Amino acid sequence: MITPYPRSFSHIGISVRDVAAAVEFYHKVLGWYVIMPATKVVEDDSAIGQMCKDVFGTGWGHFHIAHLSTGDRIGVELFQFANQQDREDNFEYWKSGIFHFCIQDPNLEDLVERIVEAGGKKRMPEPRYYYPGEKPYRMIYMEDPFGNILELYSHSYELHYSSGAYS
Repeated sequence: MITPYPRSFSHIGISVRDVAAAVEFYHKVLGWYVIMPATKVVEDDSAIGQMCKDVFGTGWGHFHIAHLSTGDRIGVELFQFANQQDREDNFEYWKSGIFHFCIQDPNLEDLVERIVEAGGKKRMPEPRYYYPGEKPYRMIYMEDPFGNILELYSHSYELHYSSGAYS
């Protein structure tokens, strides 16, 4: 058997209740590039309409979508569906599926304040150090203004875990 090579991460799709507000938040607060502003997609026989029928089935009518890109070229698709519903509890970490995504910023405390000022909230009282007194690697869980769970890291994923963070 051939050992697989590590694939690159291309993009993530995030559902929000207000795509215009989400584009503004992710662009102004996180600095992500707007690749394609919010666009309406309708359920029809066009190429994109058919593609979406394959994914969502029939009866979805229309939705709005915007495309952004992070500083390291990871794509972010923002979706606002016609029948958009907020989850009662968006922090059910014990259930299968994605429960957060992580943003890296060396000025972690400044980003925390910007997120809070923009309507987000802290899920922890303050950032925590992985190696207190040894290394400056910090993290905190946050929630964006749309209920999506964000984790913030001060340093790269590899640096946080290559030193045995749990030992």
